[in-house]
Amino acid sequence: MPINLKTPVVESREQRLGTIVGWDGTASELARQSAYARGCGSGEGKGCGQKARRICELEGPFTQGSVCSEMMVENQAGHILDAVLIQHAPIGCGAGQVSYNLRFRNGLAARHKPVQNIHLICTNLTERDMVFGGVSKLEQSVRDAWERHHPKAIFIGTSCATGIIGDDVDGVASAFEAELGIPVIPLHCEGFKSKHWSTGFDAAQHGILRQIVRKNPTRKQDDLVNVINLWGSDVFSPMLANLGLRVNYVVDLASVDDLAQMSEAAATVGFCYTLSSYLAAGLEQEFGVPEIKAPMPYGIAGTDAWLREIGRVTHREDKAEAFIAAEHARIAPRLADLRRRLEGRKGYVATGSAYSHGLICVLRELGIEVNGSLVFHHDPVYDSQDPRQDTLTHLIDTYGDVPHFSVGNRQQYQFYALLQRVNPDFILIRHNGLAPLASRLGIPAIPLGDEHHAVGYQGILNIGESVLNILAHRKFHLDLAAHTKLPYKKKWLEQKDPFALAKRAE
Repeated sequence: MPINLKTPVVESREQRLGTIVGWDGTASELARQSAYARGCGSGEGKGCGQKARRICELEGPFTQGSVCSEMMVENQAGHILDAVLIQHAPIGCGAGQVSYNLRFRNGLAARHKPVQNIHLICTNLTERDMVFGGVSKLEQSVRDAWERHHPKAIFIGTSCATGIIGDDVDGVASAFEAELGIPVIPLHCEGFKSKHWSTGFDAAQHGILRQIVRKNPTRKQDDLVNVINLWGSDVFSPMLANLGLRVNYVVDLASVDDLAQMSEAAATVGFCYTLSSYLAAGLEQEFGVPEIKAPMPYGIAGTDAWLREIGRVTHREDKAEAFIAAEHARIAPRLADLRRRLEGRKGYVATGSAYSHGLICVLRELGIEVNGSLVFHHDPVYDSQDPRQDTLTHLIDTYGDVPHFSVGNRQQYQFYALLQRVNPDFILIRHNGLAPLASRLGIPAIPLGDEHHAVGYQGILNIGESVLNILAHRKFHLDLAAHTKLPYKKKWLEQKDPFALAKRAE
């Protein structure tokens, strides 16, 4: 489905891609049902037959708690260096500012950039505003943003509250853009519009594509590659320098000028297709910047294919092949040692969708058994519609099936039974909320706060070293398990089906 930049409102992932947040089975069965669902012609499941019943999510999932699209806008637009994000919302929606400010500061430090705080303002809507409207507060907040920071762009993120009362956010944005002479960008990210927070990534990127990316650029930078990322350390610059390429990191930790020049780049890549799908496809569709269509750079096979495709698109095939050969030789001795030391170990991955596929590839490169994984949502297809980006099928074809492959929206109540199925020696996670429960079961967790830790050939070694380190401290987690009590009743702990509450009664 083509991206439509004529409207300020992005289509949700459910509408556009058929995204689901509840499923349980094998990885191969999910891949087969995804292929079937794509043929149904509707992300909402219309026309899907019995074979596609579960992928169409006709059994609506029960949600205990998660995050929302607005928080992902806070994550993305709130982390642009010389911009301001206004949350047009009650103050409770701004609670995430504390943690996102910490990530912003840590990310800047990791990239060796001057450390600063986020520029984020909340309009602090009250019950009175819900009755009489909050436009005056929004207008005052835009003026405050300009007077305090003189930014190069101002983003306005909506909320469930503003979606309900119907404030004219687009009108306010348009008026101030004319007055201030900078982009003032409405981001429609009401949490209730989508079951998964990844729609918030798309909302932020939609606004950037519409109002910041330079249209009809006067030059092309043939050695520049857009890297769509969050706040991870700079691992892409040294990798791509071997091909004679420079990196333009977006969206997090970028400047408005960095975002504007995305249309001048030779190609676009990302560390995770969940994050990069919309922006990369939009850059190709609207600005002619090719998206690299290959498996993500995780594991040897994925990294090889990724580098070769970058080399082909940027006409640097010889440099890509030389770098691949040199890296294979470099990591071979240490990889062999890690495989020997990790033989017989069993891991579990609980992260975002495409990222999880990549991490399983890395663990299996290390010879680690992976019989289970929890992904927080599943996109049957990405925006490019290109099968070369089918990361789940790449995992299965290259490394084999995953017997216990579940899709769940980061639900704590499901995690106990999921771990009991496979009883892993450790877990890989991106969101720390799952770690305490695993620890109370005697299972240590590796929180990948730096999402680039597993990228590329060095990433395989990084993960291997991290697994050895966490296993060396497993006694601490076993002691926790022996002296703590889980908060669930015995009846629930004996429940074998983690998705029992998610299924509708027949």
